Amino acid sequence: MFDESLLDDPDALSRADLHGLLRGAAEAGARVRTAARNAAEAGVTALRPDGRPRAVLVAGPGPAAGCTADLLTALAGGSAPVSLIRPTGVAPAPGALRWALPGWTGPLDLLLVASPDGTEPGLAILLEQAYRRGCTVVCVTPAGSPLADATAQARGLAVPLTTSPSEARETGEPAAAGGAEGGEEQPPGERPALPAGPGLLWSLLTPLLVLADRIGLLAAAPSEVEALADRLDQVAERCGPAIATYSNPAKTLAAELADTVPLIWTEGPLAAAAGRHFATVLAALAGRPALAAELPEALTAHGTLLSGDFAAGADPEDFFRDRVEEPETLHARVVLLREQEPDVASPAPAARELALQRETPVSELEPTDADSPLQTAAELLAITDFAAVYLALASTP
Repeated sequence: MFDESLLDDPDALSRADLHGLLRGAAEAGARVRTAARNAAEAGVTALRPDGRPRAVLVAGPGPAAGCTADLLTALAGGSAPVSLIRPTGVAPAPGALRWALPGWTGPLDLLLVASPDGTEPGLAILLEQAYRRGCTVVCVTPAGSPLADATAQARGLAVPLTTSPSEARETGEPAAAGGAEGGEEQPPGERPALPAGPGLLWSLLTPLLVLADRIGLLAAAPSEVEALADRLDQVAERCGPAIATYSNPAKTLAAELADTVPLIWTEGPLAAAAGRHFATVLAALAGRPALAAELPEALTAHGTLLSGDFAAGADPEDFFRDRVEEPETLHARVVLLREQEPDVASPAPAARELALQRETPVSELEPTDADSPLQTAAELLAITDFAAVYLALASTP
C-alpha cells in the first residue's frame, strides 16, 4: 500500500530511509565533482590520443553498466559505435559472471570497464583478452581492488571509484575509495542488504565522460561537467524531502505511479536511456514492474495494454470491495519522457491522445532550460531517481 501522507513528512521519510537512498540521490552533484577530480588525478585529462577509437566496448556487472553504455551511445551521436558486453553465468554473483570480447576486437578499439565492486574474476579475464589483442583498457573500480591490480597488469588505466562525501565521513576513507551505497554506519554483519541506490551511476559514468571528451567521442569539457553537477544540485533542491508534493516533481510523479503499472514512453535517445534506467530502478528500489519503449514504436508495442485488463476503464470501481482484503487492481499509467518540447514531427501528441482515448492517465516529464545534452540527461535521470526512491519509501508491504 502507498501512504501518500508520508511524502510530506520529512522526518517520517528519514526514518523509513534505512539505506540512505534520499541522501544518495541528493549527493549526485558532489559525486560528479569528486569523480571528475579523481579522473584528472588518475591521468585521464593528460591523455593525448591519436584519434577516436574504431569502437567502444562497455562491460561491468549490474544495471549501471547497461545505463552507462546507453548514455554514452546517446551522447556520442554516432561518432563511434558503443556496445555493451553482456555477462553470462549461472548466477549474478561476482565469481560466476563471465564476459567475452567480440571476435573483431583489436588494437583500434577501446574497452571501458565499470565495476563498483572490483572483485569479479570474469572481468580480470576480460582484461587479459583485451591485452592479448592490443585493445586499450580503462577501468573505473575501487582503489586497491583485484580489478585495479588486473588493470595495471594489462597496462590499462584504472580510475578510483568515487564514493559520496557522507560515506567518506562515516568510514574515514578518502572520497575516491570504493564502497557500497550507504546509509548509517553499522557494525559488520548488521547493515541491511542495500539495493542498487542512486548516485552510483554518476560515480561510474563521470570518469568515462571525461575520457570520452579527451578522445573526441562527445563534448564533456570541464565547464560542462561542472554545469552537469550544478544541474544535479538544482534538481536535488527541487526534489528534496522538505519540498511539498504539489511543487515537487519527483514526489508528484511517485504519487501518480502508486498502484499503477507504468508504461514509460520516451522520445529521443537520451530520454530512451533515462526511461530504461527508470524502469530498472523502479523494479530494484520500489519493487514495481514497469515497461519502457521508444515512440512511436511504443504505441504498437503497448497498445494492447491500454485496452486489456490493465486499462484504466477495464475494471470499474466496486463499491462493495473490501479495501483491506481486496486491494485495488493495478492499471496502466503512461509516463512520457521527452528531451524537449514536442514539435510538429513529434509523436508525443498522438501518444497522449491514444492514452486519453483509452482512459489511461498520462504523466509528462521534460527538462527545463537545459543548455546541453549532459544537462538534459542529468535532469531526467535525477528526477526519476528521486521519484523511484519516494515510491519505495512511501510503499508498505
